[in-house]
Amino acid sequence: MKKINFLLIILILFFNISQVVYAGDIYSDYVPNKDVVVYSKNSRGISSIDPSSDSTKKISYFPGYRGANQLVIYTPAYGKRTGTNEFGSEAIVKGNTVVALSGADSLIPDGGVVISGHGSAKNWINKNIIVGTKIYINKDNNTITAYTTSESYIYGAQECLKEVQEVMDYYIEHDKDYNKKKIEECIKSSENCIKKAEHHPAQVKEYSKLAIEYANKALSMAVPYKESELRGVWIRPACKTKEDVVYVISRLAEAGINNIFLETYYHGMTIFPSKTMVKYGFIEQNPLFADLDVLKTFVDEAHKRNIKVNVWFETFYVGNKKPESNKKSILAVSPTWANLTKKAYDSEKPVQCSAEHNGYFLDPANPEVQTFLLQLACEIIYNYQVDGINMDYIRFPQAAVPRVAGSELNAWGYTQYAREEFKSVYNTDPITLTPSDSLWQAWNDYRRGKVTEFVRRLSKICRSNKVTLTAVIFPNRYSALENKHQDWQVWTDNDLIDGFTPLFLTCDPVTAADMMRGVIRYKNTKTKLYAGLFIAFMNGSESDLVRQVHEARKLKIDGFSIFDYAHFQDCYISTLKESITTPPPQNTKKKKKKKKVKKTSNKTKK
Repeated sequence: MKKINFLLIILILFFNISQVVYAGDIYSDYVPNKDVVVYSKNSRGISSIDPSSDSTKKISYFPGYRGANQLVIYTPAYGKRTGTNEFGSEAIVKGNTVVALSGADSLIPDGGVVISGHGSAKNWINKNIIVGTKIYINKDNNTITAYTTSESYIYGAQECLKEVQEVMDYYIEHDKDYNKKKIEECIKSSENCIKKAEHHPAQVKEYSKLAIEYANKALSMAVPYKESELRGVWIRPACKTKEDVVYVISRLAEAGINNIFLETYYHGMTIFPSKTMVKYGFIEQNPLFADLDVLKTFVDEAHKRNIKVNVWFETFYVGNKKPESNKKSILAVSPTWANLTKKAYDSEKPVQCSAEHNGYFLDPANPEVQTFLLQLACEIIYNYQVDGINMDYIRFPQAAVPRVAGSELNAWGYTQYAREEFKSVYNTDPITLTPSDSLWQAWNDYRRGKVTEFVRRLSKICRSNKVTLTAVIFPNRYSALENKHQDWQVWTDNDLIDGFTPLFLTCDPVTAADMMRGVIRYKNTKTKLYAGLFIAFMNGSESDLVRQVHEARKLKIDGFSIFDYAHFQDCYISTLKESITTPPPQNTKKKKKKKKVKKTSNKTKK
């Protein structure tokens, strides 16, 4: 009996020790122990805790109700995720300890919070918060204080090491040929540095950083190469000469990339001289590339290196330059093609979407718009040896959050053509409808159906020409439906699409994995899933990239693509080349077979 009690005490003590790092209360001021070194202590005002349409007033259309330069705190009372966009930074806190850094739409932990910032608040987070930072929220004066201490650095190093071990253990279990020797060497070096950090208080920062470097090196080697997966990069070309294109393609080939998503039609212009554009009276080719057929050059050079070329096609988006700035722009020539909000349904000029870089969109319901875009896609497919079409902006513009009162005033699709066609079927002008009306769902279905109609028509063209069709989708199906009228589940259920390339706007692997599962839950098994990783664009760490590739592997996703080439720095390439994109060396040692020597008689034949 005494032995059992002793074991129970040991278990309780172990549990308490394992929880001590989270034990602090975020609403109580952090008081460091005497032996703890405080390297920085910085405070900032909080704009809002669990914001809503009521608290944010005029800025309620911002994702997550987070306005410009605001620092917002999200608790579990707010919901499952923050709902923010990619133009910020976020820190995930459990107890009073920062356990992860993210970028957007983070999962809100039970018993914890997410610190989210835009603009100057984003800069404050990036400057003052690391994994292991202690957080104090003072509700009385509405401020947040971040303490980065010697404990913070040791905690960060220990977490890195623990993660590497877990990743390595996963592949040991799933890959009988997994080579762990070099990884274990780095792990050992990291462990030694942590021990030194714990025993040399004056050098905690230096030894902890060194421990993290060894752990990150081990992590980059821990995720093995996978021959069958797609390894892609989205590219907005900036090449003016063939030599420029050769440099880009050679660099990507060296990095182990086997697919590119080349932005070919964007901001209402093409990177090649287009006969379709000329036929409609539009700009023949983006003037940036007047002396080069960029598409042809990329296709030629990529195929020489066994890299596939997918045309990145901005379907219904035509950029944010005012149409009158160029008399040959699409909406200057065809202003009735513009998408309109309910509030501006009678506007004689195209309407900008403030939630989308003040950009302009085409009307998916207008048959002339669909015909033009399909003709442009056909021109690309018939004249260039492209391997795929990757539809982007295959949706309506971002609308206000549906639960906000009066949100339908900022909803899109209220063009003359759409209103007249809907009225001819339902005998009701949708301009008169509100979300509480019985025909509201029919009006939603009408708009979603127009996007699906375009996908269906392009799918038929691609299939008949053996060209892969993929789409950039919003991983949150509810948000895609309600805010953008993108019903991607219908596309996959009806086998209209070969693959999805959703962008996961986060640096946090847990949040990214949750988003991946959200897509897997609703897609047909025949539809491929290629994870769109946003780490480079958000200036995340190289280890963040490795972590998300690992999460994709665990979920048996078909590959990944990085957004985007302009942010694809050498540090990311060198990390990927450690193992993820580099085939392991072939075992050239062959067992030498013993030659059978015939015994000959010494006797001379007579």
